[in-house]
Amino acid sequence: MNDQYFKHELSYIKDSSIKESLVTMINYIPEYFFSIPASSTGKYHPLYAVGEGGLLRHTKAAIRIAIELFGIYKFPSHTKDLMIFALVLHDSVKKGYEKEERYTRFDHPLIAADFIKAHSKELSLSKEDIDFVCSCIASHMGRFNTSEYSDVILPIPKTPEEKFVHMCDYLASRKVIDIHFDKYNNVVEE
Repeated sequence: MNDQYFKHELSYIKDSSIKESLVTMINYIPEYFFSIPASSTGKYHPLYAVGEGGLLRHTKAAIRIAIELFGIYKFPSHTKDLMIFALVLHDSVKKGYEKEERYTRFDHPLIAADFIKAHSKELSLSKEDIDFVCSCIASHMGRFNTSEYSDVILPIPKTPEEKFVHMCDYLASRKVIDIHFDKYNNVVEE
């Protein structure tokens, strides 16, 4: 079961319905997610996110950054849980859902939101919670919402929560930030 990859991160979620729903979604993540690098070229991510398992480490780093920033940004517990849910799944279908494509799909934030909506009847979340998670994921690219290789225009984060999810993803992709991982791919806590 894929949820074992996120055992540590799942422990941060307090609401059992959100945690159970996230486990359901994690187990639908395509297998390629757990082995590919965060960036095929290495151009847009730090060393820990390149190579085998890089996308998984990038995702874990974004969540760890969120946990650190929750000490500064005061969100309600339910909101924190939903933002962790969004961060776990933000790049879950980065190379497509139906089949693994050769390159990152620019529209992967929208595909990831649709991926969650397609499984919404299996989740113990309200429509409002699903919409919240999907909007955080759909806008996680922030100002990088257009591409010369795509006609798609991604939404820009508007709410404080969407901006927070974007910031965590952005910081996890910065080459100047080094995050250490132990042999089990968990972020080393200090």
